[in-house]
Amino acid sequence: MTAHNPPQTYPAYAHELPWREVGDVLAALGDVPWMACLDSGGDIAPRGRWSVICIDPVHVLVARAGRCMLDGREAGDDPLALLRGLVPSFSCPVQVPFAGGAIGFADYRFGQRAMGLATRHEADPWQPEFVAAIYDHVMVLDRHARQAWVAGYGTQADTARQREKVRRLWDMVIPDAPVLPMPRVPFMADRTPRAYRQAVARAREYIAAGDIFQVNITSRMWGDRPPGLSAMAAYRALRATSAAPFGAFLSCGPDFALLCASPERFISLDAAGTITARPIKGTAPRDPDPVRDRQLAHALRQDDKECAENLMIVDLMRNDIGQVARIGSVRVPELFSLERFAHVHHLVSEVRATLQAGHDGIDLLRVTLPPGSVTGAPKHRAMQVIDELESSARGPYCGVVFRIGSDGAMDSSVIIRTLTLTRDRIWAAAGGGITILSDPDREYDEMCLKIAALLAVFGGMPPTGKEQASEEKRG
Repeated sequence: MTAHNPPQTYPAYAHELPWREVGDVLAALGDVPWMACLDSGGDIAPRGRWSVICIDPVHVLVARAGRCMLDGREAGDDPLALLRGLVPSFSCPVQVPFAGGAIGFADYRFGQRAMGLATRHEADPWQPEFVAAIYDHVMVLDRHARQAWVAGYGTQADTARQREKVRRLWDMVIPDAPVLPMPRVPFMADRTPRAYRQAVARAREYIAAGDIFQVNITSRMWGDRPPGLSAMAAYRALRATSAAPFGAFLSCGPDFALLCASPERFISLDAAGTITARPIKGTAPRDPDPVRDRQLAHALRQDDKECAENLMIVDLMRNDIGQVARIGSVRVPELFSLERFAHVHHLVSEVRATLQAGHDGIDLLRVTLPPGSVTGAPKHRAMQVIDELESSARGPYCGVVFRIGSDGAMDSSVIIRTLTLTRDRIWAAAGGGITILSDPDREYDEMCLKIAALLAVFGGMPPTGKEQASEEKRG
């Protein structure tokens, strides 16, 4: 199909709806194919205000193994170039931040291709490398003002049809829809605890030799998907315990779904050309005792290893963004801020810049993928080390969820704290940044802390304590 670029004579609109909770709308929708939800959860703050729900895309772009399919037909090998021709162009209504455009994700392998890097790991054929769907209408929920909108573009007949469809959905929404219990699923790791710690130790050797400064080492765990498991029910169970400002649910056909509880914005671009990145590096657990919780947060801010890890990624992001930023505009207004989430404290910094004339959000994605916070520094060599030391393909994990609006604005998040569902399996993953100060035991514990909330959705937990000890004895 050809690109769908509505002329300016087709005005955009935003029509207010009665307030509904995001979780209740998702429960009413269920497992709708090619549905996208960008789900702001947790504290209502500037980064946790807006949620967007989309159904019935007008175009679908999917890339696997470097080949693109647009609406089911082969369409070349550069999905970002194809995407540029698909995103509509019109002014967004002032009531909402997004009234139509592209929502999708680019996985870690897509980033490897962008960097010109090969991999020794075999990809899961059920997991696409890149997906983007074009939506001509969206449901937008403002958690701060408790207002809801249907927004979109098209002819008078198109917009009437869109509004009527959403009105019928709104009438189906049941308040306080229950979150269903999930079946118990045992998970297996792609490597033993000892092998994970050995990978951390080997990464430290590369750092000591001056080969790299920092690298992100991760692990994956998987379980068999129970027959009949609803991806939406699983996502609602995840968001109930792991609410996050950059949650996302993407249903990409019948055999793949992305269930994300990410705390980390990757890069945003507003319509005026301001670029913002908020890399996360530095982690400490939460504690139910408020005094102990404050002590853990304070210790994190004083931790040399965690601060060094954050600073190196800030420098990497400054370099990546600088490729398409106006000269002299890159700055760091925020360094080592502490943010609290459901299960962890994080150190977060902010990088800002102004986009250079002649570039757009797609150019910005192209030069920054994959995210520096989940690769290392220098990025190219760190990714080579990752491929050597990790035991399986990352897949969507450590990729990016993005939206690109009709007004040129773009927002994106890092795919971490995420479950992926394929036809037969459920995947979870976690990891952490390694510096010269890293302790292998502590790094393994951090990985287990991060992945535990994902496994707990299905009654599982990572191997810790006695299981580690017995594994060491067998080894």
